[in-house]
Amino acid sequence: MKQILIKPVITEKSMVDAGRGKYTFCVNLQSTKNEIVQEVEESFKVKVLSVKTIVVKGKIKQVGSKRKKITTSSWKKAIVELASGQKIDLFEVTGEQK
Repeated sequence: MKQILIKPVITEKSMVDAGRGKYTFCVNLQSTKNEIVQEVEESFKVKVLSVKTIVVKGKIKQVGSKRKKITTSSWKKAIVELASGQKIDLFEVTGEQK
């Protein structure tokens, strides 16, 4: 059995979308939209309305003293929209703002 949800994507944009009911996850490259829906509904006990997936292409970077070029891995991002009134606690920001 393959792991479908790898980790949540926590960025400024994803946190703004989380306030609107859209949550972003890094998922397995081979996973389908139906598998992502099932996994999110089972893991977080929520109702998923839609899923959008994007394959983020790996970047070419230079490393080391000889500036050798390497390519980072490609990964798949899933943006999951939930029914109104539902939320995922992983994306809750706690703490005081200054």
